Amino acid sequence: MNKKELEKIKREALEEHIPIIMDDTLAVMGKYLAEKKREKILEIGTAVGYSAMCFTEFLAESGWIDTIERDEKRVKQARENIKKVGVENQVRIYEGDAVEILPTLNEKYDVVFIDAAKGKYPFFLKESLRMIKPNGIIFADNILYKGYVMSDYNKHKQRTAVRNLREYLKEVSENPNLETEILEIGDGLAVSRIKN
Repeated sequence: MNKKELEKIKREALEEHIPIIMDDTLAVMGKYLAEKKREKILEIGTAVGYSAMCFTEFLAESGWIDTIERDEKRVKQARENIKKVGVENQVRIYEGDAVEILPTLNEKYDVVFIDAAKGKYPFFLKESLRMIKPNGIIFADNILYKGYVMSDYNKHKQRTAVRNLREYLKEVSENPNLETEILEIGDGLAVSRIKN
């Protein structure tokens, strides 16, 4: 992996205000991912491919990452970036809306990373639970959404997103098959382990 190229991609994304995973969130996820080599990781929300490229270092030799992105321009950028960094054999991009693509996937994943439309998190969770392996981990980024989720936020513009993120948190906290921690790093990270 070309780390120098990866750093450059990160710098450019930040300069262009493209939402990429925050360093502290990545560091925490890295600790979980490093517990053992992962065969298959699913990422919902590719953006420019930065997090997917970072996750490749936690893959088993034959492992890969499936990542879904609906923005055509981002998909093009991500494909170019993945090639530049030299991990194109480990990352597959599905172009289109995750709501349509997820039900068509029948893989079993060790890890799922949810980082796409906030209003769709409960749906993403349902699909993730269908495809996650025993002992797998589901990460959901931006789960506290600028603090709105834990406050009595009720502005019209973000109301649906906030309501659905709260629903996500309720589901992962109450599901008897999950062991969930909510971490106040970055914009909030929910970590749900599948119990056997």
